[in-house]
Amino acid sequence: MAKDIEVAGHEYGAKDYQDPPPADLIDPEELTKWSFYRAIIAEFIATLLFLYITVLTVIGYKSQVDPNHSTDQCGGVGILGIAWAFGGMIFVLVYCTAGISGGHINPAVTFGLFLARKVTLPRAVLYIVAQCLGAICGCGLVKAFQKSYYNNYGGGANELADGYSKGTGLGAEIIGTFVLVYTVFSATDPKRNARDSHVPVLAPLPIGFAVFMVHLATIPITGTGINPARSFGAAVIYGKEKAWDDQWLFWAGPMIGAAIAAFYHQYVLRAGAVKALGSFRSNA
Repeated sequence: MAKDIEVAGHEYGAKDYQDPPPADLIDPEELTKWSFYRAIIAEFIATLLFLYITVLTVIGYKSQVDPNHSTDQCGGVGILGIAWAFGGMIFVLVYCTAGISGGHINPAVTFGLFLARKVTLPRAVLYIVAQCLGAICGCGLVKAFQKSYYNNYGGGANELADGYSKGTGLGAEIIGTFVLVYTVFSATDPKRNARDSHVPVLAPLPIGFAVFMVHLATIPITGTGINPARSFGAAVIYGKEKAWDDQWLFWAGPMIGAAIAAFYHQYVLRAGAVKALGSFRSNA
């Protein structure tokens, strides 16, 4: 029986809720729809814009604090400004593309949603390809417009900072991506939207804030990856050995973190394992 919820003097009837069916591994009909390819294009453009703005911010900050060009070491946007650039762009781009592609803009997010059976395998694979190509093109635009700055200030490439072990860097990427993907699951949970329909939630806002907070914590360690496309695109265009030496960290860490977040949300918080066990017993 549904119970009423009272909030600020108003009563709301709790809606009966049924989980949407899991996505098929492969849906041939999906491949015939324009909306499928429109979503892939949206992911490509969104990731391109994301890398263009954020890498420009990183390079701009490094040029502003370069002692060869400025004596003001406290100038520029600082780590706080860089974190705002990444979090703010995710907020804007997720808001713009959520209704078209879901606003993933990150292979780790796509991978987590695939494990939770929210997207099909072809969609997940093509999203990741589009995101990586978009990241490469975004960094390529930065290099085309500001080649000398791009080469002199690291090209926005992720690298493990001196003094940190690879284990520390991997752990930072795993935990940081867990925070992001867990937030994505929570902010877009249809059960939550049905239950708390009286509470307006703008999903891109907590997702953007998650990116912002993770950057504050992990920029000093890895430059903050938590997005394999972001790290891959910058490494491809920058092309220096150090960026490639550490590249595995920025794929393994985010994918592991996304998998843990998907398992935690689906099978612990949403009790997916209990439901599956109950269904098995009832069938038996």
